[in-house]
Amino acid sequence: MITVLRLGHRHERDHRISTHCGLVARALGANKIIYSGERDEKLLDSINNVTTNWGGPFQCSYESNWKKVIRNFRGTRVHLTMYGIPMQKEMRKIRTSRNLLVIIGGEKVPGEVYRMADYNVAVANQPHSEVAALAVFMHDLQRGKELEKRFTKSKLRIIPSKDYKNVVSTKK
Repeated sequence: MITVLRLGHRHERDHRISTHCGLVARALGANKIIYSGERDEKLLDSINNVTTNWGGPFQCSYESNWKKVIRNFRGTRVHLTMYGIPMQKEMRKIRTSRNLLVIIGGEKVPGEVYRMADYNVAVANQPHSEVAALAVFMHDLQRGKELEKRFTKSKLRIIPSKDYKNVVSTKK
């Protein structure tokens, strides 16, 4: 089970990047994303609509108290930060966990997050987006197997094509 916790969502500033965090989490094998920060029903609806149309299972929810999410999580807590230990040095140990909470920031991440996490890992010790960090982490964590994931109960499905878009309805 992989849960992503997106810290510090700000409706006006972060709507697009927070949406992309949810899309990447879902597409690359997470089971759930929890948003904290400002409550944003439009964001939750957007991710839930993608799951309805393109398949799941995937859950999306909001929790105002991120500390409670981290504190009560039963499993391994991994914080993705550019200041952490290089991901490749910790991945073997992280892969042994059956239940992961992957914490990604938005606005400035409080120092308390670093102390609450079991691992503070960096996908390159350079500034870049939380979307990129999440995608690279999820890919390495699952050794590329997430790219073969099949989604159930979808309304739409892509038929891969080298020449054009081919989307079909799965409902009869």
